[in-house]
Amino acid sequence: MSFEIPLHLDDETRAPFVAPDVSRGTALVVGNFDGVHVGHQGLLTRAVAEAEAHRLVPVALTFDPHPSVVLGRNPPGTLTTLARKAELLARLGAAHVFVRRFDRSFSTWSPERFVEELLVGDLGAKVVVSGNNFRFGKDRAGDREVLARLGERFGFIAIASEAKDDRGPLSSSRARDAILVGDLAAAESILGRRHALEGPVLKGDQRGRTLGFPTANVDPTGLVLPPNGVYAVVVDRVTEAGPRALAAGVMNVGVRPTVGAAGARTVEVHLFDVAPDLYGQTLRVHVVRKLRDERRFSGLDALKAQIALDAAEARIATAALTPRGEAYA
Repeated sequence: MSFEIPLHLDDETRAPFVAPDVSRGTALVVGNFDGVHVGHQGLLTRAVAEAEAHRLVPVALTFDPHPSVVLGRNPPGTLTTLARKAELLARLGAAHVFVRRFDRSFSTWSPERFVEELLVGDLGAKVVVSGNNFRFGKDRAGDREVLARLGERFGFIAIASEAKDDRGPLSSSRARDAILVGDLAAAESILGRRHALEGPVLKGDQRGRTLGFPTANVDPTGLVLPPNGVYAVVVDRVTEAGPRALAAGVMNVGVRPTVGAAGARTVEVHLFDVAPDLYGQTLRVHVVRKLRDERRFSGLDALKAQIALDAAEARIATAALTPRGEAYA
C-alpha cells in the first residue's frame, strides 16, 4: 500500500513548522530514531495510544543532521536515510514527521527554550514520549527528569520508557555494532526487520556484464555497511509512490580484489530474472544472509564460476521470501 509520507522540514524563512491539524494538540514522540528499531517502535505505539485516548494528533519529531556532524565529532554511520526514517515512522502511525535542522544555533538552545519554543509553541505538545536516555538542550542538560518538570510548567505530560532484551537496552548503537561485525541476526532482532542499504544506482565499469552477471552499483553513502563479502538479498525499487518489490539477488560488498580494484569499497547487486534500466534510480537492498567472505581468485574464469555458485545459493536463501504488500519491507 502506498501513501504520502507526511514529512515536514523546518525553514529559516518562517516559523519552523506549519501543519494544519497540530493546533488541536499533539502526542509527540521525540528522538533521533536512527533505524527506527524495536525500542523506537514501542515509543510510537505509546504516542499513538495517548493520541487516541486524549483526542490528539500523533506526531514524531527528529533531527538532521546528526548532532555529531555539527559539533565536530566523528559521526556514526547511519542505519536509515532521513526519508526511510520518515517512512517507517509514518507506517507506525505518525500523522506528521517533523525534522528540525540541527545546527550550531540550535545546539545552544537551553532545555527551557527547546520545550517552550519547539515542543509546545511550534508543535502543540500535550503529551511528550521519549526514551529514557533522551537528552536535549545545550550541553545535553535536559533529561527525562528535566522534561517532566518542564511538562508540569508548560502543561504537558512527559512519558519516558525503554525497551530491553537479555543484553540490555535496545539502541541504534547496538544495531550498528552488530552490522559492523556481521551479526545480522542480532541486528534484525534489534531493528525488527532486516538491515537495508539504500541509494542511487551509479554508472560502473560494467565488468559484471562481461562475466554474465550484470550488477547495479548502489551508492549507500553514510549508511552502515556489513563486513566485506557476498550476501543474499531482496531488493525494492524506491519510487515517488513508495517502494516496490523488484527482485531477489546477490550482493558483493568490498574492493573487488580479483579485478584489480583498490581502496574504495563498493556495493554491487546482481538481480535475478530481471534486467531493468536502473541508472539514476534508488534501490533498497535488504540483507538476508552472508554467503561468504570476499576473496581474491586466480582469474576471471574462477571468479565467474564462484559467482554462479553464489547466485545459486542466494536463490535458495531467498526462495521463501515474498513481498510484504508491494515491497519487501
